Amino acid sequence: MSTTKTLALWVAYGPNGVVGSIRHDEGGYVVTMAGSDAVTGTYPNLASAKGALHSHMSPGSAWPRFQEH
Repeated sequence: MSTTKTLALWVAYGPNGVVGSIRHDEGGYVVTMAGSDAVTGTYPNLASAKGALHSHMSPGSAWPRFQEH
């Protein structure tokens, strides 16, 4: 069995609450949208992960607030 260690976690908040999260582990920055069990994608840096998360939000959505946990 393989285990992955989370190094950091950011939660993205929109005007109506949580819209997704970014988890940093050994493989990169992993984006998961709120309400989804599937990973949206893994990105090489935090900036690209934030952009990817925003691009998966509803069209015209404001940039979310990211809070590290």
